[in-house]
Amino acid sequence: MATRMTRLLSDSRTALFTMLGIQAVIWSVQVVNWLGDYGLSKDFGLRSEQVGDLPEMFTSPFLHFSWSHIEANSWPLFVLGFLSAYRGMRKFLLASLVILVSGGLLVWLLESPNTVTAGASGMVYGYLGYVVLRGVLDRNLLDAAVGIVVAAVYSTILIGVLPVTPGVSWLGHLGGLVGGLAAAVLLRERPAVRQAPQPAAPRASAPDSPGSALLKQLDDLGL
Repeated sequence: MATRMTRLLSDSRTALFTMLGIQAVIWSVQVVNWLGDYGLSKDFGLRSEQVGDLPEMFTSPFLHFSWSHIEANSWPLFVLGFLSAYRGMRKFLLASLVILVSGGLLVWLLESPNTVTAGASGMVYGYLGYVVLRGVLDRNLLDAAVGIVVAAVYSTILIGVLPVTPGVSWLGHLGGLVGGLAAAVLLRERPAVRQAPQPAAPRASAPDSPGSALLKQLDDLGL
């Protein structure tokens, strides 16, 4: 129990510093982007149907179009990212990759031509789906409790996966959410396979030594 708690605290500390680092990068990029009249968002945001822009699915989450845009994304990204990562960085990185690709591909395939999409909101929706479904699939009491709280607190933002707000990339939200759910399924804890006990091998009897044979004969004679 102590070892498990130590591991959880260590992973939580790593998750905290990771999300603080991501926030530092996003806000540093925002300052440069703002000084350049948001040229980075225009150049490295994701455009639909252009093969050469596919790599931008990995840069667009770090870019925003205004201060209000980054402020709206930063807090939920930090909280949900931390809750996605506190059980281990390996699964967090894999889940992040699935969310990035899922959200990026849906935007690239279905968004209106010449539309530039940027922002971390797709990752927010992805981490939301990942945390909630992970709590159901892994049958871990702590994860289940976290998933319930997250579902209760952030359920209202699910309206963002519908095309109801002009200028908001609902496709990025939907793609991120689908990616988070898929990551929870792909990375779920699988129960250990119990192996049937193997029958004990018969013991080979060692040949009697001359001394033991003599003792046996004396015993048979009652001596």
